[in-house]
Amino acid sequence: MATDLSSALPAALGGTDPAPAGRIRAGTPAFLRTARAMFVAGFATFSMLYCMQPLMPHLSHEFGLSAGVASGVVSVATGALALTLIPVSVLADRYGRTAIMNASIFLSALFTLLAAWTDSFGQLLLLRTLMGVAAAGLPAVAMAYLAEEMEPASLGGAIGLYIAGNALGGMCGRFFMALMTEWVSWRVGVGLLGALGLLAALEFWRCLPPSRFFSPGRLTPGAVLGALRGHFSDAGLPWLFAVAFLLMGAFVSLYNYLGYRLAQAPYGLSPGQIGLVFLLYVVGMWSSTWGGRMADRFGRRTVLWRMVLLTGAGLLLTLFGPLPLVMAGVGLFTFGFFASHAVASSWVGRRALKARGLASALYLTAYYLGSSLVGSATGPVWTHHGWSGMVGVLGAILALSLVAGLKLRRLAPLPSGG
Repeated sequence: MATDLSSALPAALGGTDPAPAGRIRAGTPAFLRTARAMFVAGFATFSMLYCMQPLMPHLSHEFGLSAGVASGVVSVATGALALTLIPVSVLADRYGRTAIMNASIFLSALFTLLAAWTDSFGQLLLLRTLMGVAAAGLPAVAMAYLAEEMEPASLGGAIGLYIAGNALGGMCGRFFMALMTEWVSWRVGVGLLGALGLLAALEFWRCLPPSRFFSPGRLTPGAVLGALRGHFSDAGLPWLFAVAFLLMGAFVSLYNYLGYRLAQAPYGLSPGQIGLVFLLYVVGMWSSTWGGRMADRFGRRTVLWRMVLLTGAGLLLTLFGPLPLVMAGVGLFTFGFFASHAVASSWVGRRALKARGLASALYLTAYYLGSSLVGSATGPVWTHHGWSGMVGVLGAILALSLVAGLKLRRLAPLPSGG
């Protein structure tokens, strides 16, 4: 028998805010265990998801591919992840958060390990697609889990730490793979990352506290469609989804094709030297936690649009020729992006009073579709118009993000503060 939407969705898709008593508070042992588990999970998942990005120039040479085609090693994974997020979030809302996240990390590691033995670009794309499907379980559920289990005042910091793990994983996976490509073989690097992912899955299973505020529910198509209508009729959530799509598309595009630029004259950097660029992700690790704290302190309406402006300023700096100025621009761009993402993603958890799990999945679907679609679509821009053309297109994307941020600035707050 169909269940009434008003009673089914709070339990089945993330729920309304339960009483704060018993929620995890910053500084407690439970918070430290949760932060450790989420940090390790984010590190492992995103090191495997983006480890192929610095290989794009190498794969172009090895398989005779254009820059746009070579970007498929990133785009097929993020695209598969984006399309799997909502189905996985629905399963998690029915069967639980922690089991889905554990399975996600394990299967992601397994498919990454298998990718080390591929002998064609087509096989590599297939395993990267499967890895993206498997990896969806963590980002689809992590923010909903944190929003349910953390007290509101600690949520921004907790999500910031999770995103910091994402940033560190993205940085180390890329840097490690660049070094392995230059010193040994990219296949050896992929195999080692897969093995480390299996160890991370074990650590996550050991550390993460069980869900205390999750209540499974029966889902019906009408309930899900009603929740979707509710989210897209909200005054703020669609703008947050747009911010996710645009910012992530610009971010991945910059890093996708920066390696091609740095490999050419006048820089002529080797793969290992280009890999050093990804150490700038350390800036993102810090800015994501800082952005979460600033949002908790000064309000998301005040912080988000300013971080988008900072991202644009970094992009403009990359137009200058001297390598130190280019790197300063990439660092500023990275800082602004991760701070913006921390603010926007935590805002979704505060804004969605019902069907929170689905709201998080919609945000991340937009986020990873931006990575996949914009990241591939900008390949011809690099090929035909070079870096100045790339900056022009990415600048336009950031301008749209700023419009969304200013729209959100004027948004009337909900009674919950969202």
